[in-house]
Amino acid sequence: MTAHYDARETREADAREADLFSRLPGVLRSAMAAPAYAERLRGTDPASVTSRAALASLPVLRKSELPALHKASAPFGGFVAAAPGSFARLFTSPGPIFEPEGRQADPWRGARALFAAGFRPDDIVLNTFSYHLTPGGFIFDASARALGCAVIPAGPGNAEQQFELIEAYRPVGYSGTPDFLKILLDAAAAAGRDISSIKRALVSGAAFPPTLQAEIKARGIDAYQAFGTADLGLIAFETEARDGMVVNEDLVMEIVKPGTGDPVAPGDVGEIVVTSLDPHHPWIRLALGDLTAALPGPSKCGRTNMRIKGWMGRADQTTKVKGMFVRPEQVAEIAKRHAALGRLRLVVTRQGETDAMTLKVETNASSDALREEIAGTLRAVTKLGGSVELVGPGALPNDGKVISDER
Repeated sequence: MTAHYDARETREADAREADLFSRLPGVLRSAMAAPAYAERLRGTDPASVTSRAALASLPVLRKSELPALHKASAPFGGFVAAAPGSFARLFTSPGPIFEPEGRQADPWRGARALFAAGFRPDDIVLNTFSYHLTPGGFIFDASARALGCAVIPAGPGNAEQQFELIEAYRPVGYSGTPDFLKILLDAAAAAGRDISSIKRALVSGAAFPPTLQAEIKARGIDAYQAFGTADLGLIAFETEARDGMVVNEDLVMEIVKPGTGDPVAPGDVGEIVVTSLDPHHPWIRLALGDLTAALPGPSKCGRTNMRIKGWMGRADQTTKVKGMFVRPEQVAEIAKRHAALGRLRLVVTRQGETDAMTLKVETNASSDALREEIAGTLRAVTKLGGSVELVGPGALPNDGKVISDER
């Protein structure tokens, strides 16, 4: 096992929690200096938010809401108190969502993810994430330079020019999507170009299935995955232990039931919600729309922060039934109205030429009266009729899916 990036990664979990939640009230005060947060958190006493339970009582901000909010109040939807000119760089992502880069060192918190992947000071890194308008290229560029690496700002495409740079500079590291790494490897083999200097990689932004992992490994490259967003930077990353992803420092991650802000039971799949402790640009309970599950215990590499399984799909399972949208929030509302129920899954199918819904419900009880009561709630909440199927506890998969469109 290699050394760690710093001592914070291996501190006692209780000490990390105490540190995070001692700092959170000050971050909340900074957030509430922005008009949108002041409105959303109206009535909140920052001094009282010093635990996960208290944090869970605050409303979530869904990333899916940001495009409309940013359009209504450009550039940051009213969620950033600082002036745009106080940041180092200003980006946009599809939506549009506008993202600023801070002036501090390692503003996207990615250096420790690169370190965990085996990158070290004075390494040369080929960075193939895009540098055009969106922050991806600069996230990994700034992170590598904060670690002390030299960066080739290649961006995606232009394989022939990249071969020239690789053969001249002999980079040991690669950052980019796993797809483009395979493209480079295939194109170099076909053209007889030497890119064998690349020995390790930190990949993100696309699926990295086991088959591709095995192929990259067989070609002499030790590749690690990272999970991040343009809003928050690097959120979690693989380590040499290969036992899930370790959550980054200075973030509070919650895993909640899709469509709600309520934490799931330990080990259950749910939606990722992140609070960042950057007082200049804080995020308070940003719901990303991505699913994961927490893993028990610390990593075998010695890092003690929360571990997650990685990206497990999308939480936004909204679908249209008979011309009307049905959302995870509505399934969550049905669950709230019947306290004794376990997991719920709304299955949408076709019967003949008509959309049909079946709500599968985990429960210890089983009666026609309960079935009819839940069916009435289904109709009241969704304005659509459907059947109800009662199943035993644990009968539904633990995959975070609350709406399954099987048409």
